[in-house]
Amino acid sequence: MGRYVIRRLLQMIPVFFGTTLLIFLMVNVMGDPIAGLCGDKQCDPATAAQLSKEFGLDKPVWQQYLTYMGNVFTGDFGTAFNGQKVTELMSTAFPVTIRLTIVAIVFEVVIGISLGVVTGLRRGRPVDTLVLMLTLVVIAIPTFVTGLMLQLLLGVQWGVIKPTVSSDAPFNELLIPGLVLASVSLAYVTRLTRTSIAENARADYVRTAVAKGLPRRRIVVRHLLRNSLIPVVTFIGTDIGALMGGAIVTERIFNIHGVGYQLYQGILRQSTQTVVGFVTILVLVFLLANLIVDLLYAVLDPRIRYA
Repeated sequence: MGRYVIRRLLQMIPVFFGTTLLIFLMVNVMGDPIAGLCGDKQCDPATAAQLSKEFGLDKPVWQQYLTYMGNVFTGDFGTAFNGQKVTELMSTAFPVTIRLTIVAIVFEVVIGISLGVVTGLRRGRPVDTLVLMLTLVVIAIPTFVTGLMLQLLLGVQWGVIKPTVSSDAPFNELLIPGLVLASVSLAYVTRLTRTSIAENARADYVRTAVAKGLPRRRIVVRHLLRNSLIPVVTFIGTDIGALMGGAIVTERIFNIHGVGYQLYQGILRQSTQTVVGFVTILVLVFLLANLIVDLLYAVLDPRIRYA
């Protein structure tokens, strides 16, 4: 296990550098950040030259990337065009989005897996058909439509929740935004769990457990569910990074100043340091989440061993 972890960590190094380089190049070619600083009016040449030198934009792109990565390893992610340190933006944005992601993951795990187990054990019955139809509807409806509908009904008309989340963003105010963020993934988790449960229910080891007279609860939890969760855990692990980076729509709807909000502002203002800095952290989160998922395979299935 230890050798496998070391090997995976070494494999993450080129992936990390390759991904950050790609993002850095994409952000640098998306427009002229100096023009964005000057607003609607065009910068005069002297001001543009001074700003380019101040932010290091007068150097070649490869040199900018090397300088940026060198600063990253010292904990310096640069300065946004508004003069604020990117690390300061991260310190306020990431805790909010992490709480929002935790709420979304809890909804995925609790509701998604529970519905998947129920429908997988009752495949072809009315409850199975009903859940499949509901999940298909959730997948078909865009997230911004779901978010705006819940905000209008629960927040504006019925007054059950606050239409917008406060600056502190406590867990109780993030329940509905978390449900909106997790809605599509929750539907996929339900369908994936259902398919995996229904397929493994016909396996030989399940029939053997039934023939031995084991209690149904133990068969489902100890044998059937553990083996069926491997593809589900894979999906949820890869979904963590997607939820944190893809929360732009949800955070905009509910006025949550998290990672999605800062990324949107950085793209809108063409702030290279902000966008690349936040994406760099998201890449690390994605890589670590995938490593944890790989290690969980051996926990769920004892037959899996890492050399």
